[in-house]
Amino acid sequence: MAAGLGTRLRPVTYEMPKPMVPVVNRPVMEHILELLERHGFREVIANLHWFPDLIKGHFGDGSRLGVELSYSEEEELLGTAGGVRNAAGFLGESFLVISADAVTDVDLAAMRDYHESHDGIATLATKRVQDTEEFGVVVTGSDGRVQGFQEKPDPAEALSDLANCGIYMFDAGIFDYFLAEGETSKVAKPDDPPGFNDWATDVLPALLESDVPFYSHETDAYWNDIGNLEELRRSNLDAVCGEVDLDSAVPERFHGVRAGERTDVSGVEIESPVVLGAGVEFSDGVRIDGPVVIGDGAKIGRGARIADSVLLPGVEVEPGAKLSGEIVSRPVDQPAG
Repeated sequence: MAAGLGTRLRPVTYEMPKPMVPVVNRPVMEHILELLERHGFREVIANLHWFPDLIKGHFGDGSRLGVELSYSEEEELLGTAGGVRNAAGFLGESFLVISADAVTDVDLAAMRDYHESHDGIATLATKRVQDTEEFGVVVTGSDGRVQGFQEKPDPAEALSDLANCGIYMFDAGIFDYFLAEGETSKVAKPDDPPGFNDWATDVLPALLESDVPFYSHETDAYWNDIGNLEELRRSNLDAVCGEVDLDSAVPERFHGVRAGERTDVSGVEIESPVVLGAGVEFSDGVRIDGPVVIGDGAKIGRGARIADSVLLPGVEVEPGAKLSGEIVSRPVDQPAG
């Protein structure tokens, strides 16, 4: 799923789609494709809407990452489930749905094995969370069968602490429970044009109403949907610290410090862990206290101090600036309309 607008990540997403937002200086979708390949999911289709050419131009046919990547463009957004139904002709008897804009190292092979072990039409990846007010939670029975949902419940009223990670395994029969376009109760026929459908508000509740079994697969893996700028900062720094298994794809210069091509760190005072992009320029007297990520082409002014921060590509830091606990992007103009 790669079609969303990423409104909570503005202004970053004024000039790029959310799947292209960098995590340790690589598009988050690139990490997802590597995860898919690692667990044996090599035939992939991505639905696109916002800046589709940026995604297609970067990933092409996916061969560089070991997958066969196709695309399904949406002129108008069809929802988290509608976009999948729009690509139904590509999908087989069972398939995985995962967001291209989440940071995770979930064991997808284990999830597939669990899905194949039960009689349900669907399997939802879930993770225990402390603050249920930030998530949609899944209520299950002792056998893991899903019995209901709560949307961001107050902890005192929460019937579960299992957050829905938005990662699903489905059998093709799931398409029998989609709503027809413009309807609130009428089920779509196979030849109906794809309409707007959402997993959480349309399709999964329809399964409950029809008493169709589907199950929760609990994971303790890292998962963050980078829904806002602070979560983007946190995911980057968690990756630098090794809390999530992501590859920065740049060599280690010395212990805990990775730097891309044309980045000279010889005159920089650095406390690891740090990931630096390609072509980063440092003036004299700069100090970096990790965890820190600095994007490609950034320019760091004389005497600047940077700690616990993420600087996205192209950022220019003024001389003497002090940044701590920040995420910084270069200025962008809001697109017209």
